[in-house]
Amino acid sequence: MIDKTRYLSTDIKLSCIEEKTFRAEVQLEHHSLVWIISGETKIVLADSTYIFKAGDIFLFPRNQLATNINYAKNGLPHKAIAMHFTIKRLQDFYARNKPVPGQVYPHKIRIFDKHPLLENCLASMLPYFDLKVPVPENLITIKIEEAVNILRLIDKHIDGLLANFDKPGKIDLAGFMEQNYMFNMTMDKFGYLTGRSLTTFKRDFKNLFHTTPQKWLTQKRLELAHYQLSEQKKKPSEVYVEAGFENLSHFTFIFKKHFGYTPTELTAQKKGGL
Repeated sequence: MIDKTRYLSTDIKLSCIEEKTFRAEVQLEHHSLVWIISGETKIVLADSTYIFKAGDIFLFPRNQLATNINYAKNGLPHKAIAMHFTIKRLQDFYARNKPVPGQVYPHKIRIFDKHPLLENCLASMLPYFDLKVPVPENLITIKIEEAVNILRLIDKHIDGLLANFDKPGKIDLAGFMEQNYMFNMTMDKFGYLTGRSLTTFKRDFKNLFHTTPQKWLTQKRLELAHYQLSEQKKKPSEVYVEAGFENLSHFTFIFKKHFGYTPTELTAQKKGGL
């Protein structure tokens, strides 16, 4: 991967990925405001898929499981500015700016299509990335708080998300795993997002499913991959990403070991009407 990412700070970065396709599992600790400058981003959630193109701006909420696939497009690399709203910065902000009370905000991606205020705020940071000296912390704070103030101006309910600092509580394990098994996360992450320590997560999982998390996850991902190949007519290169496997060769090996034929052989059979 050719990654030319530049940082103003740990909270603001300009990424430039020249690889044709780059995929990563995402579970951010902080809300992230993203502006796509060139290229394309596909975000696969448990129940929906988003595609963002050049000029699109969206807010990705913290602790959201997703598969993030970045593409070069029209001869241009994937290029984007990402601004992270850390809990500490938001707590400091809302200590000085009272949040609107009683706001309920769904934990989902929020899209701000080419909004001029946000676009100008993010575009104004581009010259900073060319500086040869570090950007002062007070300027970083000013730019982040400018973005937060604009979000509050254009979305009257955003405080319900940004001013919510609660940690994930203990939730229904079966429901969560059935909805999110395709995300290639560590057991620690799965445990945290279900409100459990790693030890408690493994114990509860074994009691519930009568097997280990890894065996269960592999089985579920293989079933999903088989369905996508046979019924949705997807290509193996698409399926391994969306079903949560590390790479195509690993997926092909495990798939053949389980089903007795490769993903390519399955797709060939379906095309031949067998």
